[in-house]
Amino acid sequence: MAQEENKGVGSNEQEDLTTNTMDSLDIDLQNGLEEEHEEDTPDVDYSLLSKEDLIKTLEAALTQVQQPDFKPGMFRQVDAMVKEIRNISDQAKKQDREAAFKTFVEETGGEEGFEYKSDVETQRIEALTKEIRGLKNAFFQKMDKDKEKNFNTKTELLQRLRLLLDEEEGRETDATDLKSSWEEFKKIQDEWKAAGNIASPHNGTLWATYNALIDRYFSNRHIYFELKELDRRRNAELKMELCEKVEELGKSLETRPMTREILAEANQIFEEYKHLGPAPKEDQELLWQRFKQGLDVLYDAQRASFAEQKKSMKEHYDFKLNIYNQILPFTTFNSSSIKEWNAKTKELMAFQDQWVAHKGMMPREEGKDLSKKFWAALKTFFNNKGDFFRQLEAKREQNLELKTQMCEEAEAILNSGEDTPSNTQKIIELQKKWKGVGQVPEKYKDSIYDRFKKSCDAYFNNKRSKNQEVEKEFEENLAKKVDLITRIEAAATSQDESTLNLLSAFKSEWSSIGFVPKKDMQSIQKRYIAAINSYVSAIAQLSSKEKEQAVLESEVELVRDGENSRGLYRKESDIRRKVTQLENDIALWQNNIEFFAKSKTSDRLKAEFDKKISSAQSQLEDLKHQLAIIQEAI
Repeated sequence: MAQEENKGVGSNEQEDLTTNTMDSLDIDLQNGLEEEHEEDTPDVDYSLLSKEDLIKTLEAALTQVQQPDFKPGMFRQVDAMVKEIRNISDQAKKQDREAAFKTFVEETGGEEGFEYKSDVETQRIEALTKEIRGLKNAFFQKMDKDKEKNFNTKTELLQRLRLLLDEEEGRETDATDLKSSWEEFKKIQDEWKAAGNIASPHNGTLWATYNALIDRYFSNRHIYFELKELDRRRNAELKMELCEKVEELGKSLETRPMTREILAEANQIFEEYKHLGPAPKEDQELLWQRFKQGLDVLYDAQRASFAEQKKSMKEHYDFKLNIYNQILPFTTFNSSSIKEWNAKTKELMAFQDQWVAHKGMMPREEGKDLSKKFWAALKTFFNNKGDFFRQLEAKREQNLELKTQMCEEAEAILNSGEDTPSNTQKIIELQKKWKGVGQVPEKYKDSIYDRFKKSCDAYFNNKRSKNQEVEKEFEENLAKKVDLITRIEAAATSQDESTLNLLSAFKSEWSSIGFVPKKDMQSIQKRYIAAINSYVSAIAQLSSKEKEQAVLESEVELVRDGENSRGLYRKESDIRRKVTQLENDIALWQNNIEFFAKSKTSDRLKAEFDKKISSAQSQLEDLKHQLAIIQEAI
């Protein structure tokens, strides 16, 4: 009974321990945990994220803060992140509103009636940041209320303990009163232990008052020293167990590294040590020194771990510094090629992936500065890229205007309903010009092309439908000319029927027949000329010269009727070449005659040259006559 009653007794030593040394160790442990947590927090440039990514980040943060085990220290990082995202969102919203306002003024000519409503993503970002901050405020308000509530609870417990002491000091106590008083005392002790933390300025005072009242309580009881000794022995046993637990944690570091979990467990053991009453005076300091040595082992390991972390942080810093130095030239990159910009972007994103994938802490200030420079370099590159594409988009807008004008021109030609050669040539020129104009904005690429193609296709479809009737007539003409050529060829085999009158009839009939399909034009002309040649050769009353003249006239008539003139051009060129050659020969022969001496031999040579000159002049006249006929035709 005495041993049970003495559990939880306080003393001046306990007061000193809880109000000074233990509170100091408690703060060190907590700071160590929070510092390590902050070191793990990566730097992120949220200005590079899209609105959708910002929403996902805020939603993840909202899920975290809604967890029941979310710690007060974590709210600092979340609040800083929320504040940065809200600033980015507000800046973007301001830019969007200014752009909308400028457009409104340009379109309406005034500011009156302007209203602006942010997009859904911006509204979602604002709602999430508001909700997170509301949870944060509610969390800390609740914490303050809980601390205030705990303070009031402990103040009330102290008042109950004073009343209990006053009652015992003011009356005689028997066994029944002793038991009742002890039960009330233990109840106060249990409620005190169950009460949570309070605001730190009051903690030491309350503990001091509480322990003083406990000492006073046992001093007023006749079994005080017995209960106190028993309780202190029990406390010594419990503290011994806690010392062993701390020492076991230190030994465990031989097979595992120092972690936050180990420090958290040590902190929990320390909390239990604080709430135990004093041990016997001769053991009190020894137990505390042993417990403190166990804690020192953990702190030494933590400091060693920090030293190793500094070395590791330096390596991580050097690795990321190398990445930064490699991307620095990207900030001055410039090109007029989309392909080159995309290639550079792919290279840069590979460096960004290396940066993000390389996990590990860096020295706080240097790492923070390097992270800012890294993300700033990325931002500079993408700003330059954005400027390039904005200029490109402006050029594409100009191309859209040009192509729109070309669509309107094609539509005007189509609506005129005239498929003249001039209009056909205009459509063809528009198609060539279209190919020379650059790209338009992506969203108009298909629609503007479809509009232009529709007009051109409709024009040529209309033209084809009209040409089908003409083609049918051409096919009929081809059949007539084939029949005529067959008759000419048949007539050429009978010399009795071959006369100039019939030749003229054949020519007249040929001229009266219209055009044939273009693909058959040359072949039918060649066959016709060949038939005429055969027929003329069969006319007996004509000399060779007359036959040649008749054939030439037939070819000229073909040109006059609109047939292909390339054959005549070749013949004209051959005749000109022959004329030139004959003129040169005649001039040479006439010049040679002047050098002949008067002799029987020279007279004979002179006569021969005169004969040559006379024959050449006759040929020259025929050739010039043929040339005149050809020139008249072409």
